[in-house]
Amino acid sequence: MNFVIIGGDAAGMSAAMQIVRNSEGHDITVLEQGEITSYGQCGLPYVLSGDVESTDDLIARKPETFRNKYGIDVRTKNMVTEVDCEQKLVYAKDSQGQVYELKYDRLLVASGAAPVMPPWKGSDLEGVYSLKTIPDIEEIINATTENVNHVTIIGGGYIGLEMAESFRQAGKQVRLIDRGPQLAKNFDEDMGELILEEAERNRVEVHLGESVEGFEGDGKVEKVITDQGKYETDLVLVAVGVTPNTSFMKGTGIYKGLNDAITVNAFMETSILDIYAAGDCAMQYHRIKKKDDYIPLGTHANKQGQIAGLNMVDKKRSFRGIVGTAILKFFNLTLARTGLSEREAEKERLPYNKITIDSTHAAGYYSKDDPMTLKMIYHEETRQILGAQIIGKQGTDKRIDVLATALFHEMTIDELEDLDLAYAPPYNSVWDPVQQAARKAD
Repeated sequence: MNFVIIGGDAAGMSAAMQIVRNSEGHDITVLEQGEITSYGQCGLPYVLSGDVESTDDLIARKPETFRNKYGIDVRTKNMVTEVDCEQKLVYAKDSQGQVYELKYDRLLVASGAAPVMPPWKGSDLEGVYSLKTIPDIEEIINATTENVNHVTIIGGGYIGLEMAESFRQAGKQVRLIDRGPQLAKNFDEDMGELILEEAERNRVEVHLGESVEGFEGDGKVEKVITDQGKYETDLVLVAVGVTPNTSFMKGTGIYKGLNDAITVNAFMETSILDIYAAGDCAMQYHRIKKKDDYIPLGTHANKQGQIAGLNMVDKKRSFRGIVGTAILKFFNLTLARTGLSEREAEKERLPYNKITIDSTHAAGYYSKDDPMTLKMIYHEETRQILGAQIIGKQGTDKRIDVLATALFHEMTIDELEDLDLAYAPPYNSVWDPVQQAARKAD
């Protein structure tokens, strides 16, 4: 059987390895537009900061490893241009610009997503960057060594915040511009205030409610133009979101959802027979919203890719969905969330109550300088937990994973009190902050 996989990163290579391990006599071809396979995109900001020594450390397996050890025909610098679902053909262009066709029995679309670059005037100037790949971060790092003292970041989401910290660690002045009213819009406004305070505490100049209109410079970017003024800068990073790489599926009639991400069922099957999709180009089922959503994260890509690979060789396994869990380090704080925010609960028309407490990671008498703010929302009638957000230092990751697990299993706010959570003064209070919040529920 001929398996063709479009995309050689998290979802694509996870699927390829499942095919290798669970079938015999397979013929697997992976078409990757870039030069690198199977690497940790989430680690890119930490190469700039120096926390990760080299981009080589982010690569799990190189193309030659897949070729020589696992017999996978990995073709880098090969861009897919079209898919013929009737004839089961993939058309691709190789590194020399030659177009060829490839026959498949089963096809996986794992083409990921590309950073959005709005059509702003001057966006083609030297010194204006986006970030998604290893070559992107290497280009940015090389540029920062050449008389770059000031950086402007457009977008206050996860990448924007992580890169703001990394640029500050690299000794650069940083301005962050976002058209919205708060940083990290996936958090509620009250939690966003804590994030803003941390940004300002670390001398990040933040402009909220301000829209970028373009850039100016003589060949190289020198100014950012917004609806409220002009700002001098030496380098610009645009981090305003991503869009699924699915344009080559145009004309196939394949079902798509939010942002043109491909709609899949629990087995990663698309609306077209023998075509599967996984990762940042695909939708994910949200267990709290009870419908498909688009939250492109590496955790989802790896899981979906693994499940797609198993189903492509008839080893039935379903993807049970997501609850919207995310975490990031931002200077001295850890920002974490899972489930729905207030904004999302209102959009889904769910009646809810909320609890916000200030607590500590460890027992209060053991560590008084380790504050943690924890917010939970729960269904007003069923008392099922709907979401949580935590901002603090140590222990934030532990609590958000407890709550993500509770959300996955549809626990109520009252059931949190019954959990047998670890306790010792250096790590916790007798009542964990999660349980402290639960006990305050109406």
